[in-house]
Amino acid sequence: MHASDFPDDAAQTERTRETILRYHLSWKHRDLDAVMALYHPDIEYNDFFQQRTMHLADLREYVENNLPRRPGELLEHVDRIRIDGHTAFIQYRFALQGGERLASFRTGEAITVRDGLIWRINEYATLVHEARSGGEGGSSRPATSRLGLSARQLSLLAQDLQDYFHKHRPFLDPELDLQQVAAATGYSRNQISHLLNQVLGQSFYRYVNQARLQHLLDGLAAGSDPGRVDELAFAAGFNSLSAFYKCFRERMGMTPKAYLKQISSRARTQDKP
Repeated sequence: MHASDFPDDAAQTERTRETILRYHLSWKHRDLDAVMALYHPDIEYNDFFQQRTMHLADLREYVENNLPRRPGELLEHVDRIRIDGHTAFIQYRFALQGGERLASFRTGEAITVRDGLIWRINEYATLVHEARSGGEGGSSRPATSRLGLSARQLSLLAQDLQDYFHKHRPFLDPELDLQQVAAATGYSRNQISHLLNQVLGQSFYRYVNQARLQHLLDGLAAGSDPGRVDELAFAAGFNSLSAFYKCFRERMGMTPKAYLKQISSRARTQDKP
């Protein structure tokens, strides 16, 4: 194709805008058939995150796996949709849950429209680690994966993993391993390991121990006997006190004894008339 095949003017910008807004709303409403109807028969979809190029025959399954799961689930756009002639640029963010650091994928799509249909899509993703305070401290880098999951699917994996731990509390088993979690969630060991190590920046066992610690802290907040914190640690799934104390100090910045003293002092202050 040559530039002359895509004459850009104000009228073309408006025609492109109409197509892109229909595309955007079709994704928002989880309408798979409507999304597919907007693809040109000669579409080329380049997902640089997966280092994968797809054509029309490949896209139905891909789109179905990436559509929002629930009504009203919105992408967090980091800029307005920009449209110029035949081309549109869309940028959005996926926050990943469950990490010790705040992680997100900043994803962008460059879309070319031809004959009122989407003819080319170039999609890329950048992995961002942010400061806990909400600032943009930390690292960002282009992200790639050959695991068969898009950036959007990795964000869903993170949510599925967090939901599974919250609902079923598998971490209470001191012998929990990666294979058990993979079998229970339907993901592969490699996919979960990649998410934890390369995206969220922690090992599987660190992730599990953080869940155990949060369970223990929730118990203390709910009124569990603070004088038996070692027993609470074993009940939360820790299989050694050394692992518990190390996890606690790294998370809370103090020993369990100092933390209990702090919350006890706070409770006495609140009880004063």
